[in-house]
Amino acid sequence: MGWNDDLIADYRANGKPTKGPFVGRQVLLLTTKGKKSGTLHTNPLVYTTEGKDIVIVASKGGAPTSPDWFFNLKADPTVTVELGHEKFQARAKVAEPETERERLYAAHAKVHPGFLDYVKKTTRKIPVVRLERIGPAAA
Repeated sequence: MGWNDDLIADYRANGKPTKGPFVGRQVLLLTTKGKKSGTLHTNPLVYTTEGKDIVIVASKGGAPTSPDWFFNLKADPTVTVELGHEKFQARAKVAEPETERERLYAAHAKVHPGFLDYVKKTTRKIPVVRLERIGPAAA
């Protein structure tokens, strides 16, 4: 079992991370459908909220490219979110215009300060995504 698989199993068993670097942080599990493969992929991500929306950031630690999950949700914006022991479907929307993206990124970095370093590591505009709850998880 890989590191991500172990973290996902821990999260699902406990409704939150109980070990590793995500302990004490706002974490969710995001499941997207592979853009090319159609296979479901789950990723643990830190998040913030604005109103009823959940906000996630496609930082990939400041890498020069966005993470695969971002390209997957752009191809199919209906995703599954696990938040604690709750599981639901959401619609992903990339934050636009730029002023909204910057505002949401700054609010996210205030809660998760490591994101301030990620913008220094890359020349790309790191995408910010809103997740809007649309219903119960698909069976």
